[in-house]
Amino acid sequence: MSGNFLPPVQLTASGRPVLQRNEIECFYLSSVDLISEDEPTNIPFPNLKSGLLILTSHRLLWISDSSSSESTGAFAVPLAAISHIFSHKKSIKSMFASPRIRFQLSLTPDGRVSGHGLRSVVATIVLRGKGDCDAFLAKFWENWRARAWEDDGPAPGSSSNSGSAPASSGIYSSDGTVRMVGVAGILRKEQEMWESTDKSLQDAFQDLNALMSKAKEMVMLAEKMRQKLLSGSTSQTNASNDEEMGTKEEMQDWLLSVGIISPVTKESAGAMYHQQLSRQLADFVKVPLERAGGMVNLIDIYCLFNRARGTELISPDDLLQACSLWEKFDVPVVLRKFDSGVMVIQNKSHSDEEVFTKIKVLVMKPDTLRAGISASDAARTLGVAPAMAKEHLLSAESKGLLCRDISPDGFRFYINLFTEIDRDDLHLVKDHGIYATWVRANHAPQ
Repeated sequence: MSGNFLPPVQLTASGRPVLQRNEIECFYLSSVDLISEDEPTNIPFPNLKSGLLILTSHRLLWISDSSSSESTGAFAVPLAAISHIFSHKKSIKSMFASPRIRFQLSLTPDGRVSGHGLRSVVATIVLRGKGDCDAFLAKFWENWRARAWEDDGPAPGSSSNSGSAPASSGIYSSDGTVRMVGVAGILRKEQEMWESTDKSLQDAFQDLNALMSKAKEMVMLAEKMRQKLLSGSTSQTNASNDEEMGTKEEMQDWLLSVGIISPVTKESAGAMYHQQLSRQLADFVKVPLERAGGMVNLIDIYCLFNRARGTELISPDDLLQACSLWEKFDVPVVLRKFDSGVMVIQNKSHSDEEVFTKIKVLVMKPDTLRAGISASDAARTLGVAPAMAKEHLLSAESKGLLCRDISPDGFRFYINLFTEIDRDDLHLVKDHGIYATWVRANHAPQ
């Protein structure tokens, strides 16, 4: 019934909501009910119990608590569909009850929320958990009045004259001034755009405060450029050469790492900061892990994640605490610590046995049987950094697959043949095993 009344919300693999274009998360509340205390009998308003409520610049997002069996799913209340927010009245009775915030929703004749509905219903937010009701209400009013969803503009490819008439026509604008038309108008508009862009860049680099205030605009600009490159590369694949395509892909990767449009902050998430940071981090590491073969050093992730967050930097302790919470969530990544103390993030599907198999094939080659392999040799085969390759080699050594030799040139790893020696006669080698198999394969009579 909720899906018929409220639009559903798409969630990521970690349970985070998929945001709309230019949508920013602003406030979090845990253990929240979304109900209607005075619902009309002909409007089946859904009673959503015990969930996470996220206030964004565009919507109210309610996500079901996984431990709750009464309500499941994730639903949204568009701020554009809210026609009024009632003031929070304090009384003696309210001091002993859960805080409540009421707002009025517009409905279409078929009972769906809409900004142009003819009917209405009063919805109630009931705060069962610990949360600052006054701070949330103030932010609720601020976002509703800001009407950020109106600044997004029409969707790409939409027609400007599909429905309503334009606000002005002819050579006069709505305020009575003469509009610039023809080639002169196009040139003037282009000049104004460049002047506005130049002023934004000058303001952004005046001081740190101005840079922080312009960070959101810079991230949005980078995202628009990335989307334009993506659309251009798909539509002109046949006409582009390999060098041009490689340049576009590098540009897309750079723009992708510029920033997260809506980073989780302590100000917006409050007590749920590390929980939401953990989920956002699990979504973020998906691309770096795919490029690195399923495992990335924790230090590298710390640098990439902080670079993507822009001015909202996190501490190493925050990163460790966020990673440690993955055990409680159903996310496809885990934090791993090697015996040497090096910590990495890896996919749950990552298999050490597959890595050991590749190492075994490399170390059994005729040249490497005599000279051994280094971390750099393993790095080229595995497609990882030498530091990570060394950890894999040490792990293989701990499993008894390899043994090592320490020389002035560094570590050299060899196939472990000590297990091939016959314990009853140390001067004999078993007639079965790695060495015997290799000898038969390479010295068989022709």
